[in-house]
Amino acid sequence: MNNNTLQQLEQLIDQLITRNNQLQTDISELKEQNSKLLDENELLQLEALENEEKQKDASTTLSSLLDKLQSAQQAS
Repeated sequence: MNNNTLQQLEQLIDQLITRNNQLQTDISELKEQNSKLLDENELLQLEALENEEKQKDASTTLSSLLDKLQSAQQAS
């Protein structure tokens, strides 16, 4: 191999090392972001379940009130 070829090879290896380091950093950042999004998703799912339960309770209460109103109207 001539000196020019070795120099080009060295430059390519340096570029690959730099690119690999950048990709490793990107992977770490994406893993961290993914973890945060998974936590946020779990929290949102729990909130959705709580809201669904509150909505069921409100629906039950409203149905009960409507039944009372209907009973009161029929008694009149």
